[in-house]
Amino acid sequence: MQSRLSGKVAFVTGGSRGIGAAIVRRLAAEGATVAFTWQSSRASANELAASVGGGTLALQADVSDPAALTEAIDEAARALGKIDILVNNAGILLLGPVASFSLEDFDKTLDVNVRPIFVAAKAALPHMGQGGRIINIGSCNADRMPFPGGSAYAMSKSALRGLTQGLARDLGPLGITINNVDPGPVNTDMNPEAGEFGESLHALMAIQRHGTAEEIAGMVAYVASPESAFVTGASLSIDGGFTA
Repeated sequence: MQSRLSGKVAFVTGGSRGIGAAIVRRLAAEGATVAFTWQSSRASANELAASVGGGTLALQADVSDPAALTEAIDEAARALGKIDILVNNAGILLLGPVASFSLEDFDKTLDVNVRPIFVAAKAALPHMGQGGRIINIGSCNADRMPFPGGSAYAMSKSALRGLTQGLARDLGPLGITINNVDPGPVNTDMNPEAGEFGESLHALMAIQRHGTAEEIAGMVAYVASPESAFVTGASLSIDGGFTA
């Protein structure tokens, strides 16, 4: 693995499992020192930090709590000296028909999938200089929601696109880029390939399989690297042709 990120410090939200854990491993493999948040699985977080090594820092924080998220970012910057790369990965998937979907779940979707991206970007800015990278994990459902019950989730990921485009204008003069990586179906415990939706999703895709967390992490590593310096305000699909 090339050390494209040697000397860089990365902060990943929701990094203890699934796509987040793959991102932590990939950024570390490319030379970055990584801090990541976890919410409920201390054992998994500690195991990941130990397996990655290299000063990897696991911090407990609920991203829906602005104070807790800001403090985690500040703590990582104090411990590691700076933040060069912010990956907003934490998210939730709450599904249900509009007639029975609660306002509480609607608000929770926004509180986890949208607001923390703004909070984290704002908190990271004092610790981030020229060449900084902010990367948000969005979803192909911002473009296409092919089944009922996903309106709130699709809305949250579409909102993330508008936020990213707006922030790109604010951050560009500071030498900081911000982009979305929009996965399609990925084989994680949130959306297992062998789950009830697997076959129906594959029928909608050009490449008829789930992606892997490592494939998403590879796209994130590119957007985090010096090679992507001219990419900002973009939403980069990695969805097996789900939206083709």
